[in-house]
Amino acid sequence: MVAVYVSLLWWIADANPPYALDIGTAFGGMGSSREMRISSLAEPAMLMAVFTVAMAASTTNLSVAIAYVLNDGLVLRPSFVFALYALILVAVAETGRVPIDNPTTHLELTMIHEAMILEYSGRHLALIEWASQIKLMLYGVLIANIFLPWGIAESFAASALGYGLLVIVGKLAALAIGLAISETLLAKMRLFRVQEYLSFAYLLGLLGLLSHIILEASR
Repeated sequence: MVAVYVSLLWWIADANPPYALDIGTAFGGMGSSREMRISSLAEPAMLMAVFTVAMAASTTNLSVAIAYVLNDGLVLRPSFVFALYALILVAVAETGRVPIDNPTTHLELTMIHEAMILEYSGRHLALIEWASQIKLMLYGVLIANIFLPWGIAESFAASALGYGLLVIVGKLAALAIGLAISETLLAKMRLFRVQEYLSFAYLLGLLGLLSHIILEASR
């Protein structure tokens, strides 16, 4: 049931491009094409990070992979470091944050996500913005619970759930502070530099996979 709920939320968060075409303006089509271009470049990098974690835990089940990291203890794995940085870069790109996109801009030549929702207002704009925030939160929860799962609730006891809630709120707050600092220090890059950024994310994911095969698979 949880997997169905998360899948539904992810579908809502990814449903912006079709809605952008409904308004029938050039901005909607421009923003949709840019968004789909970035997503198509980000998917391979995300898959490489997922493959690294899946190969380390010998499963694609998230709960089993998290349990594997918890049971193995605090171990410095080069593969996980590369995969973590790759997934962070992908999360920044997929959620339209600086340096890939500026969520507060209205400049015609640089808009990506904002171009898709420029003509929306009221409850429709609120739902789209809510979906974007859900997507950002899902990426944050995935990063926190896969690579730093310590403190996660391992039972349905009230004390365990309450402690797990406090821990995940703290992890998300730390990620939010890091995101705010990075957006303060960095400037938005040119649109045609995005492929270099996502190619670097893919390279990090590939290095994580190779480092697991070379350094950790025989452990």
